[in-house]
Amino acid sequence: MTLLKPTIILFDMDGTIVRHLHPWLLHALERTDDFTHKCAKLFSKIFRRKIDAPPLVEFRGGKRRKLLVHRAMHSFRRKPVEEIVEPCPGVYDVLDLLSANGVRMGLISNGLGKGYGHDVLKKFEMEKYFEVTVFREDITRPKPNPDPILQALQALKNPPEKTDHIWYIGDRHKDIKAALAADIHLPCDIQPVAYTLNAAIAVLEHNLGPDHIFMAWPDMEAKLQKILSDS
Repeated sequence: MTLLKPTIILFDMDGTIVRHLHPWLLHALERTDDFTHKCAKLFSKIFRRKIDAPPLVEFRGGKRRKLLVHRAMHSFRRKPVEEIVEPCPGVYDVLDLLSANGVRMGLISNGLGKGYGHDVLKKFEMEKYFEVTVFREDITRPKPNPDPILQALQALKNPPEKTDHIWYIGDRHKDIKAALAADIHLPCDIQPVAYTLNAAIAVLEHNLGPDHIFMAWPDMEAKLQKILSDS
């Protein structure tokens, strides 16, 4: 499947636009997300009922109260964000290119925004690029459910129409699955794009083709330069 000229691009954050200086921390958080999602699916199957949130999310009075695991992780690493992550090499060139060509952008993350995600965007002067941001406290069901993607698109000043082409760029298997799951709910196409190996495996598993895979932002910039100039 050939990538079409994007009018909207949504990005994952951790491992995609920023990389961790201590990768084990990101790995632990990702593994926790994966584990809680599997638990939710298992409980749904056993009890034949829909689980709307991971079992480690506490509810009180029908409302989400605490994100226990995520808050524990962020409390454990009480450091300035610049000591935790750094922008991925070449990402600013891509963001500037998209902005110059009028491509609307949004950010989606399974991580917390308060005390982390918003601080990252502010510290590295990335806020100006994203029309909308969706973090863990903003949603009930995280990726690989399509809800964060659908919520981000709905929050755009002008929600997507039939003529739009959406890319969702992420570095994890669940990013690819979330984009594929969102497709049936949208009036237009959404195309998953894999950044680095973990997501690339998911792209190949779903027969999306190597055009949907890149390993570095300079490669993506070259691809976008061609797509945007040819259209």
